[in-house]
Amino acid sequence: MSKNTISAQFRRVDVDEYDENKFVDEDDGGENQSGPDEAEVDSLLRQGNMNAALLAVLKNPPITPRTRTPRYSAEQLVLRVLSSFKSSDIEKAVGSLDRAGVDLLMKYIYRGFEKPSDNSSAVLLQWHEKALAVGGVGSIVRVLTARKTV
Repeated sequence: MSKNTISAQFRRVDVDEYDENKFVDEDDGGENQSGPDEAEVDSLLRQGNMNAALLAVLKNPPITPRTRTPRYSAEQLVLRVLSSFKSSDIEKAVGSLDRAGVDLLMKYIYRGFEKPSDNSSAVLLQWHEKALAVGGVGSIVRVLTARKTV
């Protein structure tokens, strides 16, 4: 007639595992990322290889490091690379990036908008226009909602 309900087998399921509000900090090794190699980027800029300089500066971003120094130096290096492009070459350079590269470029663009310097806003607006054309509005949403910043 009735079954034995003394069994506690069903209690071995961790219900917190299925809670959508449970916060788990993602660790992807961001502490080891010290930023782009400045000597490599400088040599590429002196050679005039702008697309390779852009890829090199976006290669190893300092995502949320413990200190501000790598973030600030990487931000200045990216701004220097972006400023050295001609207006006609920006669209081709942004088109050569993949989706993650465009999102990372957008992160640096918005970081540059936070603290504008001499003529940086005009340069960043040109890059933003081209990055928006390639990445779409989704790129902006991903950048603004990302937990990990540059």
